[in-house]
Amino acid sequence: MSTSADISHAAQLLRDGGLVAIPTETVYGLAAHALDPLAVARVFAAKGRPNFDPLIVHVPEREALADLVSEFPATAVKLAEQFWPGPLTMVLPKRDIVPDIVTAGLSSVAIRIPDHPVAQALLKEAGIPLAAPSANPFGRLSPTTAAHVREQLGDAVDFILDGGPCRVGVESTVVQITGDQVQLLRPGGVTLEELEAVVGSVVIPSANAHPSSAAQPSPGTLPQHYAPGTPLILATGDDQAPASGKRTGLLCLTAPSNTIAYVVVEELSNTGNLTEAAANFFAALRRLDAAGLDVIIAQPFRDTGLGRALNDRLTRAATK
Repeated sequence: MSTSADISHAAQLLRDGGLVAIPTETVYGLAAHALDPLAVARVFAAKGRPNFDPLIVHVPEREALADLVSEFPATAVKLAEQFWPGPLTMVLPKRDIVPDIVTAGLSSVAIRIPDHPVAQALLKEAGIPLAAPSANPFGRLSPTTAAHVREQLGDAVDFILDGGPCRVGVESTVVQITGDQVQLLRPGGVTLEELEAVVGSVVIPSANAHPSSAAQPSPGTLPQHYAPGTPLILATGDDQAPASGKRTGLLCLTAPSNTIAYVVVEELSNTGNLTEAAANFFAALRRLDAAGLDVIIAQPFRDTGLGRALNDRLTRAATK
């Protein structure tokens, strides 16, 4: 686990244009000085990330927003009061100080306040906003431990802060705020039901609203994302039987009564708890990916609460 000296070292690296992997409550992020275009360019290079996919900017408190966003409407205030610090990202009109490389050239910026003691301590000590996508090669499984970052990015990162396993386990929910309207761009750690309890109706765009070659309004919206190297099939109906002669693994909320045909079974929660399942999700997929399988079969989740975010990740991870 990282010490206060580690945090001080990481803060200096970031001020100097370095890359630091940081723990958050969602997944580990690859952080750089958000207002330094050269530092941010290193993030894109390290991940192999296309420049039309914007980054999320992390700040320690709401007072830090004044320099970054030009509007913070009443709806955003309501959401901030309820969910910040926490796994909610808001897309808001940006100020000119935010470099275009951070926002994919868009006039908006994605902002959140993380709810993790190490991330909070780092942001306060560094004194700068941090642009931080997930600390993994673009399109691959998100890291939920420091070891995952080490395995995937290695020497591409100047320093890794270890804050233990991520508590939430899936990325933040992303919403775009336009006046009183709230549009859900990416499901995540804050559920649709929780959002609606605060702001009422939430707009959900159609699946093809944002062409994959155009600047994306939010990270995590491309059709292929969050994927293991092993082919993944999303089971539908009775299509859950292992293919004959293939080494098959199963990802499921709760294990079925007969699992003998599977080489590996990853049960995310033996009580069917979606919060527990989300916390275990990426680590379980990573173990399946490392098991020498020919194919992974994933059972979909009930499409409510955190199940909506988990289904989104599975749909994007599935072999196209």
